[in-house]
Amino acid sequence: MELIINQLSKTYANGVKALNEVSLTIPQGMFGLLGPNGAGKSTLMRTIATLQDADSGSISLDGIDVLKEKQAVRERLGYLPQDFGLYPRINAETMLDHIAQMKGIGNKAERKEVVASLLQKVNLFKDRKKGLGTYSGGMRQRFGIAQALVGNPSLIIVDEPTAGLDPSERNRFYNLLSEIGENTIVILSTHIVEDVNTLCSNMAIICMGEVLMQGKPKDGLEMVKGKIFQKSIDKSDLDTYRKEYQVISTKLISGRLSLRIESEGNPGNGFEAAPADLEDVYFSFISKKVDPITI
Repeated sequence: MELIINQLSKTYANGVKALNEVSLTIPQGMFGLLGPNGAGKSTLMRTIATLQDADSGSISLDGIDVLKEKQAVRERLGYLPQDFGLYPRINAETMLDHIAQMKGIGNKAERKEVVASLLQKVNLFKDRKKGLGTYSGGMRQRFGIAQALVGNPSLIIVDEPTAGLDPSERNRFYNLLSEIGENTIVILSTHIVEDVNTLCSNMAIICMGEVLMQGKPKDGLEMVKGKIFQKSIDKSDLDTYRKEYQVISTKLISGRLSLRIESEGNPGNGFEAAPADLEDVYFSFISKKVDPITI
């Protein structure tokens, strides 16, 4: 099973070109879509989820024309948007039962079994009678995954799912997504490189509506292997270094900047070779489209 996106474009009424001939082939498993805020990720996710139309291009899910056969896609889709509303006074069990009914599970006994199973899967069964408004951020996200899983979807989209989660909640979420990704297509849209590095066997980097890289994380690492160098500098010298070197990222540590650059050979001038990581891959591509980001 594959999701095939071919030359997808979208320009909004205000002139913003959110997607510029985006083409991606997404296989079964966890697929990471990396990009900064405003890169076009959410536009792409909403278009795949049949929530908005594209200006041109095509999307195919296992032979289904996503842009034309929207109901057929929705029957196979689980979607967890970045921001989703909850009825605060309704408990998780009742809400999931309602969602299951809307997904076409008409038999009451079958719905009860499905709801209980999903709540067990996301570790919310003991909290099933609590109002959704009392849930923590991590519990809300786990409930979001539970509702996305109703109906055994073959395509699941999760948009910035770990934003705002503490480390322990993030780890639980990682484990849950990894389990789900064994038997379906899961698209993880995020700007957090660690999420993709931890979870995804395939990935793409998108910026300003364009796909800059697609492949396996190890393929990206191979592209920058032996090309990353770092040096600690004064903040006031940053502009000078940007003029002389291909700066991909900077990090402020104790009042000084840890500068990372990409170079085909050792640039000297106090730079030291640094092991490349997926964050370097990300910033290497992004920095060629926008100014390097200070993090």
